[in-house]
Amino acid sequence: MSLTIKSHFASPTYLSFTTKPSRFTGYNTKIRPNSIYHFNPLKLTYYQPKKMQAPVQYSPAPVIKSSLIEPDGGALVDLVVPEGERGAKTIEAESLPKVRLTKIDVEWVHVISEGWANPLKGFMREDEYLQSLHFNSLRLKDGSIVNMSLPIVLAIDDETKERIGSSSHVGLAGPDGDLIAILRSIEIYKHNKEERIARTWGTTAPGLPYVEEVIIPAGNCLIGGDLEVLKPIKYNDGLDHYRLSPKQLRKEFDRRNADAVFAFQLRNPVHNGHALLMNDTRRRLLEMGFKNPILLLHPLGGFTKADDVPLDVRMEQHSKVLEDGVLDPETTIVAIFPSPMHYAGPTEVQWHAKARINAGANFYIVGRDPAGMGHPTEKRDLYDPDHGKKVLSMAPGLEKLNILPFRVAAYDIVAKRMAFFDPSRAKDFLFISGTKMRTYARTGENPPDGFMCPGGWEVLVKYYESLQAEEATQQPAAVSS
Repeated sequence: MSLTIKSHFASPTYLSFTTKPSRFTGYNTKIRPNSIYHFNPLKLTYYQPKKMQAPVQYSPAPVIKSSLIEPDGGALVDLVVPEGERGAKTIEAESLPKVRLTKIDVEWVHVISEGWANPLKGFMREDEYLQSLHFNSLRLKDGSIVNMSLPIVLAIDDETKERIGSSSHVGLAGPDGDLIAILRSIEIYKHNKEERIARTWGTTAPGLPYVEEVIIPAGNCLIGGDLEVLKPIKYNDGLDHYRLSPKQLRKEFDRRNADAVFAFQLRNPVHNGHALLMNDTRRRLLEMGFKNPILLLHPLGGFTKADDVPLDVRMEQHSKVLEDGVLDPETTIVAIFPSPMHYAGPTEVQWHAKARINAGANFYIVGRDPAGMGHPTEKRDLYDPDHGKKVLSMAPGLEKLNILPFRVAAYDIVAKRMAFFDPSRAKDFLFISGTKMRTYARTGENPPDGFMCPGGWEVLVKYYESLQAEEATQQPAAVSS
């Protein structure tokens, strides 16, 4: 089975570079990127004059374009208020009617403010919401189309709507009451929850994690407007240094002289099958003529369902993967993607791909059932496992992104390692799902040798041991109460 690549790029032109070694300092981890460098030439565009009898005067240097792929809609938005203006803006925000945000609302403020949803500049007004909900895209003023498969909206209840009254602007306060942003030129419109759920997930079955957590308890109105974020969103959880913005990632790709960036989205620990896919993708890009493809290992850092491995545990596990040499720190950037997870399958995977365009990735790896989950009420997958990669190959607004459908990897019980599945030897392969992997760790059973690096597996085992210890201490308290 071959790796299929949808190409939309011309043959690259390369320069000779002296690559600086990557240094990972300042944190107790090997996957903390070095300080961000301001610029390096990556791609050249030559303007060839027509042949003339007289000598041709060439410009002394080619035009240099530092970005591998342009952000959707042009320049990246930066919605964080400049430091010198924050005092005045905060005073203004204090004088406005307030909207209290949930933790997940704050994650969306983070996403919008850094340009992951470029060119979106705030929570969606009704026309943007309807385009996203029904067309999975937005039409810009110049007539061009950008992908926008998930509505990014802010819900309010009737009491908050009444309190806002006729005000054109509102202040946004976090869960603890601290002001974090101003929403300007607001528009309030109806929140039809059933329609939103049906069109986003393709079902209204009970048990959808994001629906249960966010939409059902939300208010019956949506409020849209332009964001001004009073200061950068920080979580103070020891992981903020991994939360590189699209602008920072682009600069880091430039610093490393990347001529291709391939992104891998995941919400599970990295096993050797994942590593096989990522390393094989880099090999294939090198065979295509690229000189320095860089992997963006980009775990999702927002809301996830209760049985997923928590972000801090996953980041520690990813660190061990690099320490054990499964992935090369010199050609890998590990960063956190701040978006909440919807588990909306082919609809959501478009959002995941679109956001990586804005971060500067020009290749996106997609596998089986991306952004999917088991059906909440039936024993089957909620989505066809092949539809995600098929949708990405023809989604409006994603034409400039090169989609890399990866080959299926499984555990080869003969070779005792993760390998690409060979249908002619199907009986020799063992498929270990994320659920099965978590069951191994939870019960203390070791997976087959070669499934995951020892350091990474130890992190998972310790996490589940801590959970079991916590549950054991809670049970006597429950009995006594």
